[in-house]
Amino acid sequence: MKNVITGVAGALIGVVIMGLVGFYSLPGLMMLEDQSMYDFETTVEQFENELDEAGWSVLQVHDMQETLEGHGHDVLSVKIFELCSARYSAEILKLDDERIVSPLMPCRVAIYEKSNGNTYISRMDSELLAKPFGGVINDVMQSAASEIEEVLVKLIK
Repeated sequence: MKNVITGVAGALIGVVIMGLVGFYSLPGLMMLEDQSMYDFETTVEQFENELDEAGWSVLQVHDMQETLEGHGHDVLSVKIFELCSARYSAEILKLDDERIVSPLMPCRVAIYEKSNGNTYISRMDSELLAKPFGGVINDVMQSAASEIEEVLVKLIK
């Protein structure tokens, strides 16, 4: 009986430790960040050109430096791009059950400077995020993420 109690207690402690490790490492797994090989303005320009060539639309660009400056805050350059590819969006939005992921749309990519003087590109790891959904959502998000990564690989070190 003592061995059973010890085994159960050990298993519970293991589950708690794994849960804590997962909880604290999850943000690092869900977001991707790469250093650009260019300065901020060149990265933005190259990114927009590559998106256009890949057939993606830029729906909105949020210039967070400009926005926050208007509220009395001084931050380094940050632009957040809202991206859309109609062929991927339509595949998800035409199906009732798949619309649950519409809050993740449009795709977002941020380009920003850090205090070290370098420019970075960040985005959600959509491929990892899509896997638990399976089916159409997984297939479409995998394809869209892969296409965006093909654009970004031309900009990152």
